[in-house]
Amino acid sequence: MSSKAKRVLPTRPEPPSVEQILQDVQGTHPADPVFVLPAEPPLDHGPAPGSPEPAAEERDRLYRQSRSFVGMNQRLQQSRERLREQRRELERAGAELERGIAEMREKAL
Repeated sequence: MSSKAKRVLPTRPEPPSVEQILQDVQGTHPADPVFVLPAEPPLDHGPAPGSPEPAAEERDRLYRQSRSFVGMNQRLQQSRERLREQRRELERAGAELERGIAEMREKAL
C-alpha cells in the first residue's frame, strides 16, 4: 500500500475587525466605484405645482440613502455571523473527518 504525503493547508486568516474595516473605508478615494451611487435622472423642469421644494427633495434623497446604507450594514453583519457559523461547522466536520481517518488507519494496521 502506497502512502501519500499529507497536504497541509494554510489556516484561514481571521476576518478583519471593525476598526480595520473602518480604516480601510476611510482610506479610500471618494471616486471609488464601490461608493459611487448610480446617477439619478436629472430634473429638467422646475418643481411641479404642489411638489416639495428642492431642499426637501435633497433631504428625502439623503434619508433614503442613509436607510439603504443602514440596511446594507445590517445585511453585512448578518452575513459575517452566518460565515462564522459555517466556518465553525467546517472546522468541526474537518476534525471529525480527521478522527475517522485515524480510526480507519488504526483498523487497517
